[in-house]
Amino acid sequence: MDTLIELRNVAVYQKDLLVLSEVNLTVNKGEFVYLVGVTGSGKSSLLRVLYADLPLKKGEATIAGYDLHKLKKKQIPFLRRKLGIVFQDFQLLYDRNVRDNLMFVMKATGWKDKKKMEERMMEVLTKVGLETKAHKMPHQLSGGEQQRLAIARALINDPDIILADEPTGNLDPETSKGIMKLLKNISETGRAVLMATHDYALFEDFPGRLVKFEDGKVFATVE
Repeated sequence: MDTLIELRNVAVYQKDLLVLSEVNLTVNKGEFVYLVGVTGSGKSSLLRVLYADLPLKKGEATIAGYDLHKLKKKQIPFLRRKLGIVFQDFQLLYDRNVRDNLMFVMKATGWKDKKKMEERMMEVLTKVGLETKAHKMPHQLSGGEQQRLAIARALINDPDIILADEPTGNLDPETSKGIMKLLKNISETGRAVLMATHDYALFEDFPGRLVKFEDGKVFATVE
């Protein structure tokens, strides 16, 4: 078993407000983990700690080989290359086309070889079913296609872990199923997928491990 995320007695703060306490969680390669709980229960805050957007103030946490306690500011981009992050509101660049959305991320994360960049871009677009849409602007895509583009962007650096924050929150049920199939397939390639959601209907069609957020605590189950 290759452990990708290990949290021990972690406390999560938003500024000085304690959001979660005594979080213990281990996630291994190939696991699909649902983070479930009502809005405001701390799911997004925990994800923000994992991708070093919120500082770790208490407890021990390692993710993709990085100790978050010892993580220096200049190391954050290297950690994030090992993570793919997918948001509910897509967070695409609406002033450039599909191709250039991906190229922007590649340039920002140190890619230089143009031929390799083009090859990788087409590879991930094919994986998410957008291989014919490289020239389209984001507003010309449906909501589901925009989220597929967001997933393509998350995959571009071949990350070990995908962190998805309510990725189906703005999508209709049918489109959500397509996105879930895609995320499930990604976990089956050995990556870990952590997905925050409050849509319990998804578990029936796409089983995974449940981690419940309730009353400032996290309750992890074993699949």
